[in-house]
Amino acid sequence: MAFTDAEKTDIRRFCGYPAYGAGAAGFQSWRFYQAYGTLEYRMNNLSDAELVVVRRQLGTLSALEAAISEASGHLDTNAAATWQRNPNEPRDRQRLFDDMRRRLCGFFGLPPGPALGDAGLTLVV
Repeated sequence: MAFTDAEKTDIRRFCGYPAYGAGAAGFQSWRFYQAYGTLEYRMNNLSDAELVVVRRQLGTLSALEAAISEASGHLDTNAAATWQRNPNEPRDRQRLFDDMRRRLCGFFGLPPGPALGDAGLTLVV
C-alpha cells in the first residue's frame, strides 16, 4: 500500500528536505533539487517490502523525536535524592535521532537534506 500524504510529509521532514507544498509551483519546487526529485520518485515506487521497512523506521523516528521533547522536562533537575539526570541527555537523544534520520536517507540512497546537514567536519576554504 502506498504512503499516505502524512507519511510522505514525515519522510521529507525526517530526511531534512523542505515541505512540498500544495503542488509543484515556483522556483522552490522539488524539480530544482535532484535529490528531492529522487526522494519523491522513490517514495512513490518502493516495493511492498521496502514500504514495511520505511514505515518501521518512521515509527522509530517518531518515538525518538518525542523522547527529545520529553527530555526537556528534566532540564530543571540536577539531582533528586540519589537520582541525577544526565546533563547531556537532550544532546545525546538529538544525536541518536539525527543518526536514525541519516539512516533513513541512506535507505533511500540520498544525501541528507538541507535541514539535516552533514554530520561530519566541514571545512570552508
